[in-house]
Formats: sequence, C-alpha cells, structure tokens
Amino acid sequence: MPNSQIQMLLALIDQAYEQATWHGPNLRSALRGVSLDQALWRPQPTRHNIWELALHCAYWKYVATRALRGDTTRRGFSRKPANFPAIPARPTMKAWREDLDFLQRCHYELRQAIADLEPARLDTRLGRWTLAEHAFGAAYHDIYHAGQIRLLRRMQENIHIAEER
Repeated sequence: MPNSQIQMLLALIDQAYEQATWHGPNLRSALRGVSLDQALWRPQPTRHNIWELALHCAYWKYVATRALRGDTTRRGFSRKPANFPAIPARPTMKAWREDLDFLQRCHYELRQAIADLEPARLDTRLGRWTLAEHAFGAAYHDIYHAGQIRLLRRMQENIHIAEER
C-alpha cells in the first residue's frame, strides 16, 4: 500500500506543475501558449523574462531532486549559470520548446525522486530543511513562479492594449 505522506507530496508537486487545482494556474499552464516574443519580453532591462524563469524552475527542481536522492557529487546543473541559466544566444521557437521539454523532464525526475523516497526518511534533515520540506518547497516554488509568469503575460497584454489606443 502506498504511503499517504509520499502520495500527498506527489499530489502537491503535480498540482503545482501540471494538474488542475483550486489555487489557479499551475506552472505548466502558465507557460502554455507562450510565444517566443512573450518568452523573451522583459518588463525592465534588468528583470527576468519568462524563458529565464522557466529555466530557473528547472534548476530548483534539479536541486530538490539531488537533495531527495542524497546526491552529494560535485556534478553541476547542465545549464550555466545555475540559478538563472542563460537562454540561447540565438533564441528560436524550437529552442524555447526544447527548454520547456527540459523543464518537464526535470519535473518528472523530481517526481520520481519523491516516489522513490522511503517514508521513514521524510523527516531526515539535509541542512536546514527536511526531505519533505525540500519536496513541498519545490512545489511552492513552481506556484510562485506560475503567478509571476501570469503577471508578466498580463503586463504584456496591457502594454499592447495601450499601444493600440
């Protein structure tokens, strides 16, 4: 019989990323239909764009996955710099779709790391946080950035409306 705590963490991580929930858009739905122009748009020159936020979410899924698996090797994230990976020098719609697929693979790796956890390890501390807290922290992170992405999309829409007037 599956452990109820593990099942709850899986439900939480899935709702934050791709399953319907009452709180509003999850990360995947916030990213659905984002065009290349939308993905690249910045509200200010020094602010992050949607593409960077998507890669940032992939990075933190990777960090949580490593924590849950007890991976202490020095291998790094496949994109640089780590926390907010750079988008391709020549951004294309194909590259944007590939990075959305990359984010999804990072999500499924995180999901598998949660499913593989021994329930007795959920309260194990890794640094400041327990393994369970690493899992639900990753979910909260997705929800936070889903809202941020929705806000960036709305800002773009409002700018286009104002320009049409």
